[in-house]
Amino acid sequence: MAGSGETLSPQRWGPGEAAPPLAVAGLGARPGVSASAVVALVREAEQRSGLRVGALAAPWFRRDVAALTEAAATLGLPLHWVEEEALSAAQPRCPTPSETARRATGYAAIAEGCALALGGRLALPRIAGEGVTCALSVEE
Repeated sequence: MAGSGETLSPQRWGPGEAAPPLAVAGLGARPGVSASAVVALVREAEQRSGLRVGALAAPWFRRDVAALTEAAATLGLPLHWVEEEALSAAQPRCPTPSETARRATGYAAIAEGCALALGGRLALPRIAGEGVTCALSVEE
């Protein structure tokens, strides 16, 4: 088990369980978000979708948000930083744009854009937690 023991690592699952498809969790985060809020939302996304998250993706402009790195460590997952060009290219494929996000960052869909930037199709549109949003993509 990874982190707190409530989430299994992508390489392990319980006895008799079939391995669910691995997903990428795209994250949007406010600067003051807590690592526990990020972890809780990733776990909620897994529960809602029935998928197991195998990697996290967040926008390059949030590299200084320590909670993202802490959450990745707690979950035992790699964290990929999505650069400007990839986030911009994914925007037209995002189904739930946010005017609030657009005003704050210049992008209307951070979580979905980050998830889609790492490839695949959107499996779970943006869900929101305390200071964080999460969307899941899976390989097609």
